[in-house]
Amino acid sequence: MDEEEDLRLARITPEISRRTLVMLRALAGLEPPERVPEEAMLVADAILAEHGTDGLRVLAMTLAAWATAQIENVAELSRRSHEAVLDAMELACLEANAEE
Repeated sequence: MDEEEDLRLARITPEISRRTLVMLRALAGLEPPERVPEEAMLVADAILAEHGTDGLRVLAMTLAAWATAQIENVAELSRRSHEAVLDAMELACLEANAEE
């Protein structure tokens, strides 16, 4: 990224981070779980409408950073490697797709 891009993204990062946290609070425990993607898409669409692709990029960067931190946390707490945690996540996705 160049300096102009860094500054542009930095200006919207606090708002996008706040909205990401609000979204995660609303999604955690949502029933049925199949509603999670739909609700997340509504947030992404709103961010896209307000901030364009820069907003979506910041949303993706924020989610990636938080997800990575939580994967590391789960790995440490469960005494598994990062790869083992990710393998379990991938297996869950494969099983969910097989049921469809």
